[in-house]
Amino acid sequence: MKNNLKSSWAIYLYLYVLLALLPVLIFRDYTPSNELRYLSIADEALQNGTFFAFTNQGMPYADKPPLYLWIVMLGKWLLGEHHMWFLSLFSLIPAFVIIHIMDKWTKQELGTEYRLTAKLLLCSCGLFLGLAIVLRMDMLMCMFITLSLYTFYNLFKGEGSQDKYALLFPIYVFLAVFSKGPVGILVPLLCTIVFLLWSKRIRTIGRYWGWKTWGILLVACFLWFGAVYLEGGSSYLNNLLFHQTIDRAVNSFHHEEPFYYYLISVWYSLFPWSLLLIGMIIVAVCKKWIQSDLQKFFLSIIVTSFIMLSVISSKIAVYLLPIFPFVVYLAAMQFSRFQWNKWLALTIAFPALVFTLALPVFAGVARQENTLFLNQGCFYVATGILTLSGIGAFYLLYVSKKMKQTIQILVTGFFSAVFVGGWALPKINSEIGYGELCRTALKVAENHSISRYCVWKISRPENMDVYLQQDIQEVTQEEILAGKLHETVLLLPVKEMEKVKPMVSGKENYQVGPYNIVVL
Repeated sequence: MKNNLKSSWAIYLYLYVLLALLPVLIFRDYTPSNELRYLSIADEALQNGTFFAFTNQGMPYADKPPLYLWIVMLGKWLLGEHHMWFLSLFSLIPAFVIIHIMDKWTKQELGTEYRLTAKLLLCSCGLFLGLAIVLRMDMLMCMFITLSLYTFYNLFKGEGSQDKYALLFPIYVFLAVFSKGPVGILVPLLCTIVFLLWSKRIRTIGRYWGWKTWGILLVACFLWFGAVYLEGGSSYLNNLLFHQTIDRAVNSFHHEEPFYYYLISVWYSLFPWSLLLIGMIIVAVCKKWIQSDLQKFFLSIIVTSFIMLSVISSKIAVYLLPIFPFVVYLAAMQFSRFQWNKWLALTIAFPALVFTLALPVFAGVARQENTLFLNQGCFYVATGILTLSGIGAFYLLYVSKKMKQTIQILVTGFFSAVFVGGWALPKINSEIGYGELCRTALKVAENHSISRYCVWKISRPENMDVYLQQDIQEVTQEEILAGKLHETVLLLPVKEMEKVKPMVSGKENYQVGPYNIVVL
């Protein structure tokens, strides 16, 4: 009966988070930098009939394995066009799977009292939540890494069906690689080796990384790389295997950052709980509270992954995602050792203060000239909810001295604010992506029987072909001023209009957010 009740509460939590995020999943536009590019790559693959060797604007794109791009292609094939709600599910559902696995994995040591708190902490961690919404393959990879490590631990403890876990372990590892790349195997491999060394059982490594594991991995990779060679040839395969892996790891041509980068990014990546989580883990290590195999394994995963990712030349904050579930749950397993004290309360008081200041700070920001688009009623209500939850959190934290309830009210307030604020997204989408801009340009072009689109001074415009269904031409200021553009719909930022005023003055134009559409 109690187990059924716990399962029901878990389902209610997932439904609550889904409901809170629903407006964002439905109304948000695609970001130009990555999301729109993935859609464009999928469209080209469907046009070309390729599934393993991809192109972006006709140029080889070996940056990512195919699994996530297949999902994007599947959505287009099933639904006829790309839908944010469908694609978002392949970030959100993996996030729910991770939370479920971590809860199931730690229930014996975490205890009933703190299981809900741990779930709330993980699902509201800044970057974890962000990657549960955006269209990226990171959460998918993180899910398979988590599953592989969970499977390894069951093999290590001799629990459950050993034959089943021995088969699932290499499959999960391969799917992690197939989702994002080499990190999918490096994290499970290095973390399990470090843990076995720490537990003085390194001689048993063959049980986990033996002939069956490597055989399945090699066969799967051979089939994948063979298909890549048949579709893209040796140059594409070389790009995939060496340029996008070894070159990026040793001397990155993309996202190169110093060794200490993650020592800084981890604090805002885990916000609003970074002080609480990292502080509790440091105290637990210093006081030698990390004693059980499970806690040692989690600490091995955190430290090993952190060092390994820091050594790799290419770094962005999202690459640290695989350690977040283990940071949250290792810290949560220490909760029972802590009583209320002013230092622990301070780690929760900081996010409570940020929430309390949300409405007055937002009111000031939304009235600035460059951010007037934020001046939406739903945003005021949303930040008002944050402020009220922050005030309530202070009362619970310092008057009632209830830390769990303080966390719960902050998380509840946060997701309620996200739900309310999400309804204002249609009014600011023109500031987020190019959807509204391109739809308006299509109508203008149709009304004037124009089929040529040009852009000037707009970032990453090449993937607008997702909306326009044709290539878009980038032009220079000189070309515009020379009067070389005829029968053209020109897209440019409003702030740049003055620089080409002689040629656009008096022309029919339409403003969409920060951009102008000019008929030439």
